[in-house]
Amino acid sequence: MANLKEIRIRITSVGSTMQITSAMKMVSAAKLKRAQDAITQMRPYANKLTELLVNLSSTLDSSEGGDYSEKRDVKKVLLVTITSNRGLCGGFNANIIKKAKSLIINEYKDAQTDILSIGKKSSEDFTKNGFNVLSTHDELYSDLTFDNTSEIAQRIMDAFTNTEYDKVVVLYNQFKNAATQIVMNEQFLPIESPEDSESTIGDYIFEPNQKDIVETLIPKSLKTHLFKAVLDSYASEHGARMTAMHKATDNAGELKKELTLSYNKARQAAITNEILEIVGGAEALKG
Repeated sequence: MANLKEIRIRITSVGSTMQITSAMKMVSAAKLKRAQDAITQMRPYANKLTELLVNLSSTLDSSEGGDYSEKRDVKKVLLVTITSNRGLCGGFNANIIKKAKSLIINEYKDAQTDILSIGKKSSEDFTKNGFNVLSTHDELYSDLTFDNTSEIAQRIMDAFTNTEYDKVVVLYNQFKNAATQIVMNEQFLPIESPEDSESTIGDYIFEPNQKDIVETLIPKSLKTHLFKAVLDSYASEHGARMTAMHKATDNAGELKKELTLSYNKARQAAITNEILEIVGGAEALKG
């Protein structure tokens, strides 16, 4: 059994860790509330805009400005991975990295695959493991706004229309609740037309004309779609970290109880040994 000093040091260490994880849990809980409100307000607007986007794109061909709907043989793929800049959030980052690697090795094994990374954790992992990282945008979280996200989306859109890539896929964690995040693998470009396009085309009257709609609505829809994905990931990050820190705090509390019990047993054993030695010494003196 470890001596009393070693156990005391471990109890102090676990207590300090528990204070840190508890503080991180409270910080993440406060940030989660704001992030959850942001994605909850954004999601209905983004979903409706996406619905308009896919229906509108189904009525257009490339000659009318529907370049974002152009389907090509998939020879060059861009994966947009959205993770966090910090860890200590369970499998939040690992799940995205694992999914991206799986796509590269399996689904897109015959294509040239580049990575555009949002979040330091994916940037570092892909760079360290020799994947082709086209660009990193870890600074986005320091000022997470629609305008800053739009700049990234515009670069992606320009790369697609310039035929630098035949397909763009966005990987992110969709926020469901604080304990649950769903890994999403969404095709960003080309825009996918609805399966039943005939039933939706007649629902729209275009003013002033289709071309003007394309030049404004489709780019805005794509930028909104990426912004929603980043907000989803941001809320998921804080939910995952809050859950992870809650579990870590509980585990530290249990470990501290076990160490305290071990300390008390060791202390009692030491006291018992001292009593036995004293009794033994007294008996020896009597003899």
